[in-house]
Amino acid sequence: MAAHLRVFSTTDEATFSNGEAATVRVRLADLLPLVALAQRNNYQWLQDFLDDEVRITNDLYEVMRAFRCYRPSA
Repeated sequence: MAAHLRVFSTTDEATFSNGEAATVRVRLADLLPLVALAQRNNYQWLQDFLDDEVRITNDLYEVMRAFRCYRPSA
């Protein structure tokens, strides 16, 4: 089953640190399956974007930061 990507237009003038304007907003739920598939199948195009920065919400950042330190008990 193919994943469907939903794209949201934006009216704000948010910019990234390198000066590029944000042009597309994508739900994480739509993006993750596509990125996971590309990584699992080792698609070369994914390598081209590994140094790109993405913007995430503060709450997602905090959860990811806590999860990085998480060590499940045996």
